Amino acid sequence: MDRGNLHAMNHNTPVPPLSPRPLHHLAEVHRRVVTAAVLRSHGVTPAETNEQCRPGGPWQQLLPGVFLLHPGPPTSEERLHAVLMYAAKERTAGVPAQPGAEEPHRPVYAEAMITGLAALTLHGFSATPPLTALDRIDVLVPRLRRLRSTGCARIVRTASPPTPQQVTGVPVAPVPRALADAVTELTDGGAVRRLLTEAVRAGHCEPAAVVRELNNAKLLSRPHVVDAVDSLLAEGRAIAEDRLYTMVSEYGLPDPVWNVDLRLPGGPHLGGLDAYWPEQAVAVELDTRAPRQGHRQDDDALWSEYARKREHLERLGITVVHITPKKLRDALEQQAAVVRTALMASGDREPAAYVVVLPR
Repeated sequence: MDRGNLHAMNHNTPVPPLSPRPLHHLAEVHRRVVTAAVLRSHGVTPAETNEQCRPGGPWQQLLPGVFLLHPGPPTSEERLHAVLMYAAKERTAGVPAQPGAEEPHRPVYAEAMITGLAALTLHGFSATPPLTALDRIDVLVPRLRRLRSTGCARIVRTASPPTPQQVTGVPVAPVPRALADAVTELTDGGAVRRLLTEAVRAGHCEPAAVVRELNNAKLLSRPHVVDAVDSLLAEGRAIAEDRLYTMVSEYGLPDPVWNVDLRLPGGPHLGGLDAYWPEQAVAVELDTRAPRQGHRQDDDALWSEYARKREHLERLGITVVHITPKKLRDALEQQAAVVRTALMASGDREPAAYVVVLPR
């Protein structure tokens, strides 16, 4: 957006003189969407900006202090950057980072990131509307920032901002946080269930991370959210079990017996296991617990039950390998190596106590 570009955009409209600092170093979208501070730095006064934004003029104000330097509706990309420019700390809003080999002129938006439905769409969700269908774009900022929701920008505040992820050059909240912010605005249980299910089924994140964010947002008191979470946890366990089957098959582990209960002969129930190798006395148990608001005592009790079961089985000479769904997703080969090592080491241990194996 150097002087020539401004003349071209404004056709025959008089253009105020600019300072010698050209804007050709900015990415194309930032030649079309700029802040009042950027315009001032190039010699455009507020009065001249207002003149350009008069009805029928070549420019338009999208948000307070943010201008679109062409007539007509903004594109989705322009709306995203406008919202970020509005919400970011002004000292860096829209200012490009030092160009690098792969990502030249990437803008820096301090203390602002896209969240909610818009963020999920950017992450590639199919259950969310396209950006063009969203009347408002959620933007996450620190709790103490003095901003208000206006126009196409809805301000969402947080005391602990997550580390944003760069998606198409835009800072975006991680999926669990974006989900929580989206669910806050949704009253349709079916829509909530579809979003949570896609998050897990498509491999965006694990159920525990989602439930943790919903808990932090105090959303687990809403019945339609609780119902969706129950479906999510069932979905997450099914996916984890499928990955466990894949691990055994792809990495050449001997076939275990699946989903069994162990008992002492004529004695008490020892607990259920996801996979068990009787000859080697090695067991695998999936930990699919997730924190639930108001259920922390139950969660502690469940963990205590896990620990008691493991200690009891190991006293009987049974090795228990505890695996989380996240480890199965991110480090399948490493988990296969852990199980293989336990199976190989069985020959060096004292024989395990005899137990009865029953289908679960």
